[in-house]
Amino acid sequence: MIVKLTEIIRDKNLSESKQCFYALKEVFVNSEHVVCLREDVVFAKLLTEGQLMDDLDPRQSFTKVYLNRGQSGIDVTVVGSPDTIQEKLGLNKQQQLLKG
Repeated sequence: MIVKLTEIIRDKNLSESKQCFYALKEVFVNSEHVVCLREDVVFAKLLTEGQLMDDLDPRQSFTKVYLNRGQSGIDVTVVGSPDTIQEKLGLNKQQQLLKG
């Protein structure tokens, strides 16, 4: 299942100086390729320090989503708690074992 999430990225077009700039961008994730979800405390710290966008709620949390790409992987940081992202990806559904 393909799910739309909001990714937070470092905006390279704006980061000509030493100061870092961040932007929000839509990302589409195939839930069948998700390997791990983990809270991203680095972005939570940046938010509390005021280094991210002003329009984000200071109580916002972030999740690092690890995706399988065959022999390598990729990770993206998205807006939302791990529980919320798990629910959006449909990974919290109970699977029932068939009795044969």
